[in-house]
Amino acid sequence: MTNDMIITLSVLLLSVFFFVNGKIRSDIVALCALATLMLFGIIDVNEALAGFSNSVIIMMIGLFVVGGAIFQTGLAKMISSKLMKLAGNSELRLFLLVMLVTSAIGGFVSNTGTVAIMLPIVVSMAMSVKMNPSRLLMPLAFASSMGGMMTLIGTPPNLVIQEELTKSGYEPLAFFSFLPVGIICVIVGVLVLMPLSKLFLSKSGALSGDSASTGKSLKTLVKEYGIASSLHRLQITSESLLIGKMLVELDARKKYGINIIEIRRVERAQNRLLKNVIQRAAESDTVLYDGDILYLTGNRENTHAFADAYKLKYISEEKHGKSQSLDFYDIGVAEIVLMPSSSIINKKIKEAEFRSKYNVNVLGICRKKKYILQALAEETIQSGDVLLVQGSWDNIAALEKETTEWIVVGRPLEEAAKVTLDYKAPLAAGIMLLMIAAMVFDFIPIAPVTAVIVAGLLMVLTGCFRNVEAAYKTISWESVVLIAAMMPMATALENTGVSSYISNTLVNVLGEGFGPLALLAGIYFTTSLMTMFISNTATAVLLAPIAMSSAVMLGVSPVPFLFAVTVAASMCFASPFSTPPNALVMPAGQYTFMDYVKVGLPLQIIMGIVMVLLLPLLFPFN
Repeated sequence: MTNDMIITLSVLLLSVFFFVNGKIRSDIVALCALATLMLFGIIDVNEALAGFSNSVIIMMIGLFVVGGAIFQTGLAKMISSKLMKLAGNSELRLFLLVMLVTSAIGGFVSNTGTVAIMLPIVVSMAMSVKMNPSRLLMPLAFASSMGGMMTLIGTPPNLVIQEELTKSGYEPLAFFSFLPVGIICVIVGVLVLMPLSKLFLSKSGALSGDSASTGKSLKTLVKEYGIASSLHRLQITSESLLIGKMLVELDARKKYGINIIEIRRVERAQNRLLKNVIQRAAESDTVLYDGDILYLTGNRENTHAFADAYKLKYISEEKHGKSQSLDFYDIGVAEIVLMPSSSIINKKIKEAEFRSKYNVNVLGICRKKKYILQALAEETIQSGDVLLVQGSWDNIAALEKETTEWIVVGRPLEEAAKVTLDYKAPLAAGIMLLMIAAMVFDFIPIAPVTAVIVAGLLMVLTGCFRNVEAAYKTISWESVVLIAAMMPMATALENTGVSSYISNTLVNVLGEGFGPLALLAGIYFTTSLMTMFISNTATAVLLAPIAMSSAVMLGVSPVPFLFAVTVAASMCFASPFSTPPNALVMPAGQYTFMDYVKVGLPLQIIMGIVMVLLLPLLFPFN
């Protein structure tokens, strides 16, 4: 072996050691390996940085954004609730449902795209039954790879062996030639993963997405203070006397004893999907327009008197089949606990000037476990009071600066991040379906990576995220850097001759000494081993020609050997960076490298044994 081969193998083995050890972040280990290969001249700068411009990496980033939008708009929750009706409260049925649905989608959509679509849905389903998502997310990633074996387009290695066959003058494979292999993969995967995932992935701890805050949820606050009992909605129509007026002109609190807390405005483009809901906190200079909906608190009699005086339409919640409640898209609620030294103690609510100073409204007072909602303006603030305030999320967060006056309970901006923009769910669904169509149908002249980039941009530009920062936060940069930094390892192994040395040695020894079945096993497990450290597509490209030439030399059909290459390259589960789906679920499932070894390695070995025995039956040597 040459010095370059020894250095490359040493870097690879050290990387594996640190991945397994887990004391250093996996992306840092990958970057160190990349830097070492550059320093020793194994790969040049262009080869080292090629991974960061690879279409797979760009697609991963875009799919993180698309998946985040599916979650942020509540689409994931809607789909998961439909699927939950099939699963009920049974963990077994839920596990089977995730495996079967994911593998079915994976046959027609790239495994990376399948995971991006299903990941937020599966997290939502897990949380619905109070199951830790880590129990389902690794099986989700594995199922997407298994589903990819069902069709010609399911995974790139399938196309690699198709090209190798046609290039050598053999008949091309049909679209569903892979189906029997894919079905076997799914059956083996389900049977093996059921016990392994329950044994190794049933982690304790907070569910993904749970708040680390000690504050109450928004729904809990609204229910606790009984806001729904005094909440009313009035709509301004073309006949109303409020059009063009500012709130300050109404003096509704003084004249009618009501408190206008929010103005809801719905903007629609020509396409209904582009509906945009705007919430505005009730500020004195807010101008009212036709179609605006006023949310106000007060007793029913005063509300009706106000509506009659200004010719407003009273919206009955019961008529619309909705629960009487508030939404929190742009504005929210939070509790503030008054400090004993607060300057507003013994002042009336109206004298505290919450609206003019802080742009927030006081919706209620909790005093000695009693809740005060009516005639708040004249209520005198007492020591020990807890106030429920409402305003834009930024204004509520700004209250935290007044540390001498009060303490804001919970973390307002974190609560805001958890609010789903459910009115955007149809739009997110439309964008997702267009992305899938572009990835599935060849007659649409758009590359998959282009479809993903456009879908991610549309999710941001159409408001499926609260802001651009929210979209960036959905990207797991650790996973992106991990995959991108490990991709050049394939180049290093190829440049130094390690790949061809290992492959040719194993194949020649096994093929000549023990016959076609041993050769098949050698090709399968060589591919499986290499895929643990370099991408499955790169491995298939390296091994497919070797499998073809070896079969020709033995005078047997190359089909089972090429199938061994694509199955082994795709069915790699023992490493988080062998396939993008494995990396995609790593942060959400809070997995370590050893989690993949514990669950994925036994599955990978069992899958290999089954395939070596069954491939000659499905595709005979002669």
